[in-house]
Amino acid sequence: MELAVKDYFEVILREKKTAFALFDQDLILQEYSLNLKQYIAIQVKKNNPLWDVFPELIGSEDVVKSVVTRKKRRFIITKLTRFKSSGQSCYYHLTILPYTQNGYAKLLCIVSDGTQEVALEHEIQQKKYEIMLLQSTLQRSGIEAQSGFIGRSAQIQSIHEFVKKIAPVRSSTVLLQGESGTGKNLAARIIHNASMQQGAPFVEINCAGIPDTLLESEIFGYEKGAFTHALSSKKGLLETADGGTLFLDEIGELPFSLQSKFLAFLESKRFRRLGDTQERQVDVRIIAATNKDLMKAVQNKEFREDLFFRLNVINLELPPLRELDDDIILLAENFINHFAYSFHKTVSGLSDSAIKKLKAHRWSGNVRELRNVIERAVIFTENSMLDAPDLILIGAAAISDSWLESIQIPQSGISLPELEQYLINSAMNKAEGNVSRAARLLGLSLDTLRYRLKKGGTLS
Repeated sequence: MELAVKDYFEVILREKKTAFALFDQDLILQEYSLNLKQYIAIQVKKNNPLWDVFPELIGSEDVVKSVVTRKKRRFIITKLTRFKSSGQSCYYHLTILPYTQNGYAKLLCIVSDGTQEVALEHEIQQKKYEIMLLQSTLQRSGIEAQSGFIGRSAQIQSIHEFVKKIAPVRSSTVLLQGESGTGKNLAARIIHNASMQQGAPFVEINCAGIPDTLLESEIFGYEKGAFTHALSSKKGLLETADGGTLFLDEIGELPFSLQSKFLAFLESKRFRRLGDTQERQVDVRIIAATNKDLMKAVQNKEFREDLFFRLNVINLELPPLRELDDDIILLAENFINHFAYSFHKTVSGLSDSAIKKLKAHRWSGNVRELRNVIERAVIFTENSMLDAPDLILIGAAAISDSWLESIQIPQSGISLPELEQYLINSAMNKAEGNVSRAARLLGLSLDTLRYRLKKGGTLS
């Protein structure tokens, strides 16, 4: 009868996914349930010391002693990791309790299976991350994404022509360059929409927004057991984007250790998931974007030269907002219409003073900064038109009216090219020859200033 009760007790423990181990006052194993090995993934037998059965307790000797002597009621450790002989990881929770038998102080260890719980937590975290990616994608594909680049300037028309020419060439990689906020994400989506059939996936990843240790598994995917928390196989973004476009934003932040593997994929369109021996092939168009000077990164050994040239098959330089002149106002009016509708306001345009203020600003944050300025102005204004005081410009100060009015054109006239060269030389002198600093002083992009320096013979 006693044996039957013990067997019944073991059945209950298995159903509850729980096991126990009882140690004497010298912390030597005396009794344990048959299913203990299942949860701690090691062979156990009587007379094993506590530290052999639960090596995770090494370093906690004082706490264990305080439990045995009843100075501490219990000690709990959660999510302890063990590896089975197959290489698969398992998790368990450990609760240590004091126990008295025949007047002797003993230690009771209760083990509960935590593998399913931890797996569920990892799945929840993964879903949260995927939701964040989807939310980010939805936020970026607003009203401007539907209508494409807005503007009548030669630069914007050039972008439209560029998209028309490359749309049929789906196999070539595209590299988008330009300052932060110039619309590289939007350009990537426009190229995708012009190139692919409706419904083709557009998958985006920010190489700077994901830790280096996770980036490889996000792009290429992984097999179950490839690393500690790989409790199930997962497709990478390359497979998710099959038949469509993979957009790699901030490609300049791609870890050097990962660049060779990505280059190999670009050459063959084949790859392996982490922990897998099977090669997979996908049909994906790669669009990459950066606001870094990749040639400089190549010279500094921070970016592979062969990867740069492989990405740079088709190149598009997006102009900074300050070079778009009247297009600034067109964009601002578009944002006003969008936010007025979203916030149920009756704002319908810009006053003359507001237009003057917008065109005088240097827009170091480009279109993203303009969008934020207009959004705030529409929220707080009580007027039907946005006026200059409604526009809160943060960062680089706008050029003051008094400075502009101090410039007088003589009766004999001036040479605009000579004036331009004078201003460029003055900026270079003030910046002590630093081209990047001089570009900021003049409100120009680095490439634009370099072009003008070469045209004037100042830069070879």
